[in-house]
Amino acid sequence: LPAGAMIEDEVSMAIRLDVARPTARRALQELASRGLLTRRRGVGTRVTPPHVHRPMKLSSLNDDLAEAGFAPSTKVLSYEMRESTQNEAEQLDIPQGEGLLAVRRLRYADNHPLALLTNLIPLDIAPTWQELGENGLYRCLSARKVEVTSARQVIGARSATTKEAKLLSEHRGAALLTTQRTTYDPSGRIVEYGDHIYRASRYSFEANLFAQ
Repeated sequence: LPAGAMIEDEVSMAIRLDVARPTARRALQELASRGLLTRRRGVGTRVTPPHVHRPMKLSSLNDDLAEAGFAPSTKVLSYEMRESTQNEAEQLDIPQGEGLLAVRRLRYADNHPLALLTNLIPLDIAPTWQELGENGLYRCLSARKVEVTSARQVIGARSATTKEAKLLSEHRGAALLTTQRTTYDPSGRIVEYGDHIYRASRYSFEANLFAQ
């Protein structure tokens, strides 16, 4: 069954397979506990989209999804060129009031919402709305001859707000992975600050560890 396909209810399943209803219920619960099905009250039971395992490296989510065999797409939710606030200026290491681009995007994998990406970018290297809707941010920066060479990233977790849950097709309070990333060019200039959230039910980080 394809990702997103509806599954019949336990009563119909029990009748079709000629088993007791508790047996059908336990089967569905087992599949849901393994992450193969997603059950939501009032919505029904659907086949869960594939889980995204992303390597821990300095790369674009858009490119990582494509390399893993997913079909990535992006919806630009907001695109605002304006003067930086004090906090934003500190995040980009620029003078307060200097221009920046504040952009928010919703990233999909195989047409399923996966991540909500919020970025601050210095105005002189800011990509256009169209570019960010068609490509990953790092590819857009590369087209402007901006080389991304290092980053500092903090990973955390929290619960989804009502608005976030709606955008990500999750329930309110669902687990989210969070990252805050500051990215630098070879000269040490900050070229973007990202504050991103990911559906924990669909997304995880992978890292290789070595003993010293």
